[in-house]
Amino acid sequence: MENAKVILSVNPTIKREQFPLTNLETGIVGWDSQDDPLNPRNYPATRKWFLLSLVSIITLISPFASSVFAPAVADASKEFGNKSSLRESLAVTGYLFGYGSGPLLFSPLSEIYGRRIVLSVANCFFVVFQIGCALAPNLSALIVFRLLTGIGGSACLTIGGGVVSDLFAAEQRGLAMSIFSFGPLFGPVLGPICGGFIAHGAGWRWVFWVLLIVGGTVATLVAIFNRETNPIIIMQRKTDSLRSELQRPDLYSCYEKKGGPQRKQMDRLRNGLKTPLQLLFRSPIVSIIALYIATVYGCLYLLFTTVTNVFQNTYGWSIQISGLSYIGLGLGFFCGQCLFALLSDKIILRLKSRNNGSFEPEMRLPLSIFFAFFIPISFFWYGWSVQAHTHWIVPIIGLFPFAFGMVGIFGTLQTYVIDSYPRYAASAVAAITVSRSLFGALLPLAGPYMYQALGYGWGNSLLGFVTLAMIPMPVIFYRFGKSMRGKATLNLA
Repeated sequence: MENAKVILSVNPTIKREQFPLTNLETGIVGWDSQDDPLNPRNYPATRKWFLLSLVSIITLISPFASSVFAPAVADASKEFGNKSSLRESLAVTGYLFGYGSGPLLFSPLSEIYGRRIVLSVANCFFVVFQIGCALAPNLSALIVFRLLTGIGGSACLTIGGGVVSDLFAAEQRGLAMSIFSFGPLFGPVLGPICGGFIAHGAGWRWVFWVLLIVGGTVATLVAIFNRETNPIIIMQRKTDSLRSELQRPDLYSCYEKKGGPQRKQMDRLRNGLKTPLQLLFRSPIVSIIALYIATVYGCLYLLFTTVTNVFQNTYGWSIQISGLSYIGLGLGFFCGQCLFALLSDKIILRLKSRNNGSFEPEMRLPLSIFFAFFIPISFFWYGWSVQAHTHWIVPIIGLFPFAFGMVGIFGTLQTYVIDSYPRYAASAVAAITVSRSLFGALLPLAGPYMYQALGYGWGNSLLGFVTLAMIPMPVIFYRFGKSMRGKATLNLA
């Protein structure tokens, strides 16, 4: 059942996935037809995009919250009498430690209880703990509450990837992922821009009151209008209903093994907790791609925690306008996102036609090879322009290629992992999210020491050389990815 068969679609050169059907004679409960309206893949286009939009909006708010406090952290540190730059950085990056732990729990929970309920509960945690941040009596309490909000805010990043896999076929997934990726990429850029003005106008605590208001509104909309999209959960509910209605305890879901033992929920949860870690440590594809994405993501947050200081100290910018230094990143993300959305699915359709209509996940990768070259260019440009004290517009433009390239890397590589493990999409995304969040939390802690020792020129050049060395990774997967997927020894729940 797990191995997808194919039938010809309307376009005779393109093949589409065939879904398992109901056969009550053999006890299988599946879809009523290939066009069963209960199947999320067969939802009307308007419904698909609406559900994706709901998840994408909260996925914008959550990463926005990760960096919105960056321009205001100096004010909070001063109010609390803090002298440690490490603790000051933790007040920003502590949120990402929550990102690094939450997915390990939310991913298996979404496979057991469904994506809708788990996302709604996690959103509540994200919203409620903003109150703790706003009322924090000291910096230590603020760091703890930031960690807790990060745990709640991580669910949308993990579950959202599963929703994309649930709703969209491979040839539509590139555009869907580009929309979903808007939040994780633009949110951290918009955060400091807005945070600087909020902190200057109303004080740093109002950063969190604004998050409470906006996040609470969006979380309420998601709770009301979102629907379950996990086909395994939908089919399990259908199976339970038919068992009761037909008095047929022998019926089993098409996504279960025939005659397999009915595992308790705790056993399923225990096995589900292992799935992201198994993918991360036993699948070369997931582990290497997670390392690449995590390194780039860590560099992004290193920039977030240092760029405002660079422009305040080097160029004399005030706190309320220092967030505008992220405009170069924002424009890079926007342009990269537009190009990725325009080309991704078109390239897939063209390569499928050349492959007798058959899709291979490696068809995602040519675009990532193109985008990968822009990232190291940015570090050399930005670092040496700051070191030379050039006009402020030069380093801002220098940040553009980094963001432009990062969009393509994230969009193509994360979608490639989802395509490689579609049934475990949420767990695969969780593995990547854990890795990148830990890098995003830890790498900025080393940033001040690195720049102090090497300066902005050689410090950023070091990052440029690291990202330059990673460019061959998508090339290797494009050439050998299919055989590597076949050789991976996984025993997934």
